[in-house]
Amino acid sequence: MTADLGERATDAELVTASLRNPELFTAVHDRYFQDIYRYVAGRLDTQIAEDITAETFLLAFDRRRRFDAERGDLRPWLFGFATNLIARHRRKEARHYRALSRLAPEPDAEGPESRVVASVAAQRMQPHLAAALASLNGGERDVLLLVALGQLSYEEVAQALGISTGTVGSRLSRARAKFHAVIDKETTHG
Repeated sequence: MTADLGERATDAELVTASLRNPELFTAVHDRYFQDIYRYVAGRLDTQIAEDITAETFLLAFDRRRRFDAERGDLRPWLFGFATNLIARHRRKEARHYRALSRLAPEPDAEGPESRVVASVAAQRMQPHLAAALASLNGGERDVLLLVALGQLSYEEVAQALGISTGTVGSRLSRARAKFHAVIDKETTHG
């Protein structure tokens, strides 16, 4: 019966059931782990991503009594925890992006063992992308990466960050404009 509950239950039902039987919260973990991990790993290195993702679910488990199903689903609630935990690492993240932006692209590899063209192109863009991300303020970076990496809708981003959807739209618009300006400048002059 517990396996059936995990697969068919709504988020609210899972949380409510986990208050009586804490082991049922593993269904929440199973349902959302990959989404949260992918988002965090896109923002931080994989070792920190594992830690942040685990801490996200630990916080959610500890605070599950506070989950308000009237405000929405668990997914944006979990992304909110993850984003707040990432904020603790923001200075380190910004330093990481600045360092990456100073890296020179590796020379093209030749021969049959060389990487595919897409991989080389992506590697060459990494310093430019890092510089563009470093140019954004924390709120703009959070919104952009929740949409790009987390694949959240505007409404889900708003729920995750506790802001209005209008604020999401304006931050995303500013972030995209800054991002493209830096990319254009970096690729034209860099």
